[in-house]
Amino acid sequence: MENWIDDFDEGQLEEIDGNALYEHHRIVVDKGQNLLRIDRFLMDRLPNVSRTKVQMAIDNGYILVNDEVIKSNYKVRPADIVTISLPQPPRDTTVHPENIPLNIVYEDDHLLVVNKAAGMVVHPAHNNWNGTLVNALVHHFQNLPTLPNNDGRPGLVHRIDKDTSGLLVIAKTELAMTHLAKQFFDHTIERTYYALVWGEPKEDKGTINAALGRSFQDRRVVTVFEEDSPYGKEAITHFEVLKRLRYVSLLKCNLETGRTHQIRAHLKHLGHALFNDATYGGDKILKGNVFSSYKAYIENCFKILPRQALHAKSLGFVHPATGEFLQFDTDLPADFQALIDKWEHYVKYN
Repeated sequence: MENWIDDFDEGQLEEIDGNALYEHHRIVVDKGQNLLRIDRFLMDRLPNVSRTKVQMAIDNGYILVNDEVIKSNYKVRPADIVTISLPQPPRDTTVHPENIPLNIVYEDDHLLVVNKAAGMVVHPAHNNWNGTLVNALVHHFQNLPTLPNNDGRPGLVHRIDKDTSGLLVIAKTELAMTHLAKQFFDHTIERTYYALVWGEPKEDKGTINAALGRSFQDRRVVTVFEEDSPYGKEAITHFEVLKRLRYVSLLKCNLETGRTHQIRAHLKHLGHALFNDATYGGDKILKGNVFSSYKAYIENCFKILPRQALHAKSLGFVHPATGEFLQFDTDLPADFQALIDKWEHYVKYN
């Protein structure tokens, strides 16, 4: 849903006369939805969309509820039908094949498991319309299925961030897609991530249960909301400390839910931001001493792993056709392992 109003800048929205409108989205509000301002509702549902652009679209009559014009302070109700129409037709969601190599860990007639390298975007979206994993998939495989309301993302039932490396399962058939999507919905998929974080958690094991949603100040960031807030969605992360390395720690994280940036936002909330995670403040020295030699050491570490220290290490699910439980595991990427080795050496000799 990223490609509607964000295709226009605010000046363009004011200039278009709106004589011919094209429907971009039709959203049926959930039955359990609390009363919530329409701008807040759409900001939560549509990433990369600012409150200013939503309000401008409302003022221009581009957003209707139950086919009626509304004001910016309208509060959505259960079963409302929100339509978003714009003067330009929706962006073509056709994915163009690109001959990009895939690291395939497993494949059969129903699905495949790939090990995504850091730096690769999973699917075409705002500012990343080519060079993605999906562009590679449509080159290597024909007629991949697509989930409803997920145009332009054939084969995908989940995703990981651009600068996160690791495992993804891809559906090759409608049966596989439906079955896998239900497992993700039911939270029965087993997903384990390795994360290097700043500091040392007090407990060796723990659970972070904190609702997450898009920040109202910065739409690129996910933040924690209070339990009784109408904005956030339930998010649960289990963690275990694998190594304590004085100023950083290696954690194993298991996802019970799968929200956007869940591990990154949860660990920051815990007070242990991911090492070198620029979006969540981990690209600064958060633990350690003030000596110039230490600062130089950290800068060296940032160069070894020029991204957030997060890897989707293992993935387990029930095979859609055979009913067999499959478990896949990967080694840490070379940059991640080199970073851990460097910290182990530092702790040993300093």
